[in-house]
Amino acid sequence: MGRVTDLASFAALLTPEGQTLLAGLRDYDPAQELAVASRLRREHPAELVTAALGQARLRQRAVAKFGAEDAHRMYFTPNGVEQSTRATVGTYRAERFRELGVRSVADLCGGIGGDAIAFARAGISVLAVDRDPLTAEAARANAAALGLDGLIEVRCADVTEIDTAPYDAVFVDPARRGGRGRIFDPEAYSPPLSWATEAARRAPHAALKIAPGVPHEAVPDEAEAEWISDGGDVKEAVLWFGTTPGARRATLLPAGTSLKGRGLPDPAVRPVGRYLYEPDGAVIRAHLVAEVAEELAGGLVDETIAYVTADELRTTPYATAYEITDSLPFNLKKVKALLREREVGTLTVKKRGSAVEPEEMRRRIKPKGPNSATLFLTRVAGAPTMLIGHPAGR
Repeated sequence: MGRVTDLASFAALLTPEGQTLLAGLRDYDPAQELAVASRLRREHPAELVTAALGQARLRQRAVAKFGAEDAHRMYFTPNGVEQSTRATVGTYRAERFRELGVRSVADLCGGIGGDAIAFARAGISVLAVDRDPLTAEAARANAAALGLDGLIEVRCADVTEIDTAPYDAVFVDPARRGGRGRIFDPEAYSPPLSWATEAARRAPHAALKIAPGVPHEAVPDEAEAEWISDGGDVKEAVLWFGTTPGARRATLLPAGTSLKGRGLPDPAVRPVGRYLYEPDGAVIRAHLVAEVAEELAGGLVDETIAYVTADELRTTPYATAYEITDSLPFNLKKVKALLREREVGTLTVKKRGSAVEPEEMRRRIKPKGPNSATLFLTRVAGAPTMLIGHPAGR
């Protein structure tokens, strides 16, 4: 559909008839879409039914990011669901802004309004800007649906033409996807990272959302770089301006614990001890494995591998601990026989520094039995190695 048609279909969803349709589709089964569509088209215009079914599908996908209560009240575009900030991450970032004394923010590249909603709920007034008319309409509808339109102004415009001087802070979430998928070059973002950085430098406070794989050398010297994971999955990196220049931190949600870099040298390599620690992905991305190793009185299994080993079990929110029972050179026949002897039927395979894929390993081992184990495919002091264990304290 063209943009005019898209806007007309979206506007139809906001009418009483569209609202009734959406309410009735909250829990519908997408597998039954053909039958549902046929039934609804007997009583409603075909274009409205198509738009409502599409929106219902997007809302179901959005539950994972926004929770059921908000997702089924909000409005989405396909890109909006894919690229919007998870609510837990947005809430955390808004709280950081609030603690910095920010009371107003220019949210550039605001999308369907996920971050604007978090800012507004933290008591921060927001100008949310997006150049796409349909996306801007969705953001406006979301602000109204959640009762936040008094704190959120939505403007459809080019972000490069926005005067941010009246605002306490700037937040920029540039588009990192193109026609061919993810964009890895920060200068190919829309707008480019260099433009976003200049906008950040002009503001008292700023945060730039970027891909977690951004090279550390691309981080400006005056920025604090933060990597954020939620439930163990790395979600994003953020460049903060107006905080601590040059700082690095890893933040783990939903707990909200943050590990700050102290400039430690790389940990020493040591023999595999009784315990193996797998650092959270945000810790690894932030290059803070040394800080975790020091906390655990441990060392690395290999100078290029982010596994920490230690002789004692210590509690840390920044890594998952495993008790290691066996360490042997990579040998499929031997590990298969060992796991069969121990009647291991539930096998978790993890790899770091190995070319073998976990699914391939599971398929070749064919685990069978009532017991469980974790198999690590890695390198120890440069040699391909298999470590067998289980979650510590099991």
